[in-house]
Amino acid sequence: MAKRRSLLSGLFPTTLMLIGVGALAGLAYLQQPLFGKLPEGERLSRISTSGNQAGGTFRNQVDTPLLTTDESQLELWLSNFNKQRNTRPPAAMPSIRTDLKALDPAQDLVVWLGHSSYFVQLGGRRLLIDPVFSTNAAPVMWANVAFEGTSIYSADDVPAVDVLLISHDHYDHLDYPTVRALRPKVRQVIAGLGVGAHFESWGYDKRTVYEADWYETVQAGPELQVHVTPARHFSGRAFTRDRTEWVGFALTTPQHRIFFSGDSGYGPHFTEIGRRYGPLDWAALDMGQYDGRWANVHMNPEQAAQAAEDLGTRVLTPGHVGRFSIAPHDWDDPFKRIEAASRQQRYALWTPVIGQPVYLDGRPQEFSPWWESVKPH
Repeated sequence: MAKRRSLLSGLFPTTLMLIGVGALAGLAYLQQPLFGKLPEGERLSRISTSGNQAGGTFRNQVDTPLLTTDESQLELWLSNFNKQRNTRPPAAMPSIRTDLKALDPAQDLVVWLGHSSYFVQLGGRRLLIDPVFSTNAAPVMWANVAFEGTSIYSADDVPAVDVLLISHDHYDHLDYPTVRALRPKVRQVIAGLGVGAHFESWGYDKRTVYEADWYETVQAGPELQVHVTPARHFSGRAFTRDRTEWVGFALTTPQHRIFFSGDSGYGPHFTEIGRRYGPLDWAALDMGQYDGRWANVHMNPEQAAQAAEDLGTRVLTPGHVGRFSIAPHDWDDPFKRIEAASRQQRYALWTPVIGQPVYLDGRPQEFSPWWESVKPH
């Protein structure tokens, strides 16, 4: 018995020491620049004037509990880690590697770069939306790895960018290595309130970073207006949540009106966005990475189909799909379900592969159910 007590008394301080070392290592890791910076000073004062926050924390327009389950965040993560479905494609994803630098900037178009990343030409301006050129979208290298065949672009492949749009600060939308590499090419950044703190901490000139609240408009060119719109989601890069704003973007010129939802659950904001900025020629809506346990903050395909009807868009393209797996559904489930949900709808469903230009000038274009061709070798 004495021997056992002696052994336990020796293990106790060792365990405490290991816990302490682990905690210190975790704190040191959190000091890495990729985690960005929280708003403070003048930026925090600006946030305090927004009607979309309380006490420095942003709120959705309707009640939005993050989870609809009693499971903890850790339990959710572990259940997804052990998911048994076909969450990754069995072969390389198809793509078309369009030379972005060779495109005529006077041609209005959108190029899907995978997940929620887009290259846009509109009103004589070149824009990037939520670019993630890294092969993983997480603060650790082994997590959230991109599907085979989807990492076909890098910052070197992008021409000078007039406007960089960031919908919110989650890692699969605001990618530290990507925005650092793009910095010499970016003339202006537009994001929700508070997000500029990250950019300033990463070396961007604060004079080039514009933060806007929901339903504010930024004149981004002689003909181009960027309207910052509500979304139904949340934000945060470490252990603090909702200190920066999550948004969508409506881009309008005298010729075209297009919309990017960012990450968003279904809500009445889609009807209001359509009323304010429609009729829309084209929209990309969040319809991937859904799960009943977080049903308030991401749409499933059927909800996205309804949101497209609410918006009154002429064309719908799937978003938040095709490059990363964050939810336990099959990788191709969003495409199959939105194809079924779009039958008999007033809008047309366009499903480009990564890198395929979508032209906004009314020319005939064909888009196939390409996900059906992704088969095991």
